[in-house]
Amino acid sequence: MTADPLPSLRVEYQRYRRLAELALEQVADADLCRALDPDGNSIAVLVRHLAGNLRSRFTDFLTSDGEKPWRQRDEEFAATTASRSELLAAWQAGWDAVDRALADVAAAGPDAGSRSVAIRGQPLSVLDALARSVAHVAYHTGQIVLLARTFQGPSWRSLSIPRGGSAAYAAHPTRERSPDGR
Repeated sequence: MTADPLPSLRVEYQRYRRLAELALEQVADADLCRALDPDGNSIAVLVRHLAGNLRSRFTDFLTSDGEKPWRQRDEEFAATTASRSELLAAWQAGWDAVDRALADVAAAGPDAGSRSVAIRGQPLSVLDALARSVAHVAYHTGQIVLLARTFQGPSWRSLSIPRGGSAAYAAHPTRERSPDGR
């Protein structure tokens, strides 16, 4: 019998969401819309993009194409002066869509992972679509963390094992546990 991958996928979503949120907490409002170069993305752009992607992919996840006609992907990458509260509201809406979709998948039963969904007209299994999405979230979370760390400089609080802290971590390995304590 194969273990249900849905709980592990849910934990990974929670892990990356929390990393991004911990990074966002450390960034000054003035740095949210700051890009490192003219062609680079700001944290605000990355948050808007992830929020838009998650809302699009996971609204009616099991029954409609993951690229919704109402999504304006190119606008997600436009420079913005969005406030922290606007960004966090969009972020929350994206994650609410993920939570609803994962609940729908769980309710659909043990064979739901092999069902087919579409993204831009291309069929994927539910599990493949979820794995692809987790990778996308992880990719952009890493960018958010890197930008936040760059902007914070020496005042950055590590989100994992701080430099020189490996021995202390090995003695009490708790910092890398998922948000649910696993």
